[in-house]
Amino acid sequence: MAARDIPITDSEHGPQPGWTPTLTSSGSPIGSFTVRLLQISTFQNTSFVDTEGFGLLEDIELGALDKRTWSIHFYQPWVRPALPRSDWDTIENMIKIYLQKFSHLINDGASARDVPYPFVVQCMAGCELYPNRTSRAFAYVGYNGQDFLSYDVDHGKWILYEDTDLSRYVQATLQNYTAFSELVQVLFNDTCVDDMELLLRYGKAALARQEPPVATVFARAPSPAQLLLVCHVTGFYPRPISVAWLRDGQEVLPGPALTTSAILPNSDLTYQLRIVLAMSPGDGHSYTCRIRHRSLGTRSLLIPWGMF
Repeated sequence: MAARDIPITDSEHGPQPGWTPTLTSSGSPIGSFTVRLLQISTFQNTSFVDTEGFGLLEDIELGALDKRTWSIHFYQPWVRPALPRSDWDTIENMIKIYLQKFSHLINDGASARDVPYPFVVQCMAGCELYPNRTSRAFAYVGYNGQDFLSYDVDHGKWILYEDTDLSRYVQATLQNYTAFSELVQVLFNDTCVDDMELLLRYGKAALARQEPPVATVFARAPSPAQLLLVCHVTGFYPRPISVAWLRDGQEVLPGPALTTSAILPNSDLTYQLRIVLAMSPGDGHSYTCRIRHRSLGTRSLLIPWGMF
């Protein structure tokens, strides 16, 4: 059994049934853009907290926080000039004030509720800008990798994911913790449209980047009665992609025989994934892996599998 690559083939009639509209990495329709600030704080004990923070425009890393000084380190040369220095100073100062209070708040809550150390708290806040210049701000809090709370920006309220004693306590605490809500309000509600449009203007080339996918198909035989057809797709950017197995030209629908991996990053800032189809050897059908991606336009990359 061997892998075989063939040239990109134009789809006969453009997007076919089952085609998923191209989305941004945040899962929003094309034409909208999302900026996010992410924070991961690991509380080893009451006296040691390790905090990482970084910012993203779509999946482009804009910068990160220095762990010692909490100052911003810019990763893209166009980010700092996009906003006035005074704006960056305001953002940096608000983040420092927020993080100082955050650590004390969480430790006090852990002590009051006998929460065992170590534990991890994740926070994400940002805004999404739509083509009509409206925007939506959002904020979420996670605990040990699980969804915990979300912030209703319009009503200024924290919403529980799970109703537990700990989540209710954190909800009540955050409701009175204005530094977080003020950070979200100022950065992502009041100034989202203006600041995002500046970032989009300065980052236009980075956001327009496209890398076409490269695909390979091969088979594995875990037993004499079963073959696993693997379609490995790599090297593509941006992240959204549609990959499907076709049986005799018809898309194989999701089910027990079909397994799709998560989309994973490569070291060159592209992405990869694989889709695996279980089948019986010699079943008489033809199989083709079909890839659709923004870089291909209306075309599809078709990779057939066969025994040679």
